[in-house]
Amino acid sequence: MEKVSREKVAPFRQDIRELLERRLQEAVEVVLEEELSAALGSGWYERNPVRRGHRNGSARRRITTVAGTRELEVPRARILGADGSSREFRSELLSRYARRTAEVDEAILACYLSGANSRRIRKALAPLLGDEHLSKSSVSRVVARLKELFATWSSRELAGEPCGVLFLDGFHLKVRMAGRVVSVPVLAVLGVREGGEKQLLALRLAPSEAAANWGEMIADLQRRGLPAPLLLVVDGHQGLGKALSAWSGVKVQRCTVHKLANLTAACPAHARREMKRDYQRITHAADGLAARKAYDAFLAKWSRLCPAVARSLEESGSELLTFYELPKPMWKSLRSTNSIENLNREFRRRTKTQASFGTEEAAITLLYALVAFGQIEMRKIDGYRHLNALMTSATAQAA
Repeated sequence: MEKVSREKVAPFRQDIRELLERRLQEAVEVVLEEELSAALGSGWYERNPVRRGHRNGSARRRITTVAGTRELEVPRARILGADGSSREFRSELLSRYARRTAEVDEAILACYLSGANSRRIRKALAPLLGDEHLSKSSVSRVVARLKELFATWSSRELAGEPCGVLFLDGFHLKVRMAGRVVSVPVLAVLGVREGGEKQLLALRLAPSEAAANWGEMIADLQRRGLPAPLLLVVDGHQGLGKALSAWSGVKVQRCTVHKLANLTAACPAHARREMKRDYQRITHAADGLAARKAYDAFLAKWSRLCPAVARSLEESGSELLTFYELPKPMWKSLRSTNSIENLNREFRRRTKTQASFGTEEAAITLLYALVAFGQIEMRKIDGYRHLNALMTSATAQAA
């Protein structure tokens, strides 16, 4: 009984599918015809004084859509210009040399950004689109567009994109270079706009996180017109710390989470709980004055108990307490580099399906695309409503 039912249902489903595909094809052709009528200012066989050209037959084109590959009847025409010249009609809905619709390209990109390679993309989309117009080269051409977008993004002007806060940090990716797979640092800069939105400003593969490489990246941001921020949030890396001198006068906040890790490494295991409790009196104080008192008390106590711990805290100096100078609702987001650490963690999670990247360009382009195409979303910082006022006040004082 069940077997008979399935045998009856299968042809019915196929008929439904073919009917839907045929109706979709007809709908696309109707839309193209209406677009041409609007460009000409008249319909078929209609004569009026505002007519702007004449039809010129049609051409058949094979287009891959979400419903598979279909042959469309694309109308042709000559459009008259104001000076009497004519040009060939070009549809805005279906570009001249397009072989796939935008929805198909978006599906290919979505698969790629999810970690699939060309073979897996073709296998995943073949039941819907077929193999004929989804070759390895066509997938590669779609992905290649990302490189053009990344190049434009990397050189864009930043004068109109002021950020009140910049988070700077680096992480490592495995990339094939000179015939070997090596772990390469990726330097990233994350900005916070006046409305609290986080915006990726720069990504760069570098030989190391040395001061020279960070300095080059910061200099590039300045050359492209990025205004000086109100605050720089960093993890305390020596190379990055030296490079920050390029932004003279800008306040720096050292990450309190990284500093706790440094203190823990310098502290004997049996004293770490007590040390952490004393440290949190500094980083979670009621205000800046209470934090400074807790800071001095920490140094006095741990200079006797464990001088290495005291020296580690003293190394960060007042940069550990900079966030207390800003409105209290912003403290949680600004006392650590968690905002950019979360982004880097998401980068690593999204790229772990690939053992290594074949080229440096492929690695950095994929990271950019994950953010640019909304695969990674970032929420606003805490207390962002205060940031606009702070930026406005700083601009007025500079003027």
